[in-house]
Amino acid sequence: MASLSAQKLAPAPNAAKAKARLIKLITFDIGKLNLAIRIDQVYKVVNIPAVHGSGLNPVGLARVDNQDVTVVDLHRRLFRSEAAAVESYYLVLVKTGRGELLGIPASQTPLMTELPATLIRSLPDSYRRSDTLEIASHIAVLPAQAGEQASRTLFLLDVEMLAR
Repeated sequence: MASLSAQKLAPAPNAAKAKARLIKLITFDIGKLNLAIRIDQVYKVVNIPAVHGSGLNPVGLARVDNQDVTVVDLHRRLFRSEAAAVESYYLVLVKTGRGELLGIPASQTPLMTELPATLIRSLPDSYRRSDTLEIASHIAVLPAQAGEQASRTLFLLDVEMLAR
């Protein structure tokens, strides 16, 4: 399945089962945004190869495992910056529903995280249409951990929207 569906994330009828159901994610930061992709949509994470493109937009092309990969620079796309403001060291490779590989540059090592399904909520379409984060389909607000002062907001990306 290419994107999160409300049905797939709906809480289980039994509260104990809902608490036990965990969603596995790969998380990474872009600027001050905390982003995530479901682990079943991630092909793999690699050291970033050379990315080629015109430099006029946030999309480039890289070669990984003898395949051409469209690279979407989310920092440039989301923050409308002209050039890569942050050095990227990793490329998160995701597969679209059509089987196309997309790469997302990340400056720090992406982490695997498990979240209870009950923490994940769908974003309203009106929010998605009006915000630069139209590429996010769901949100999770994580309670502050020990040593942190504030909760953390995690946006789950819609892989199909990345390709647009």
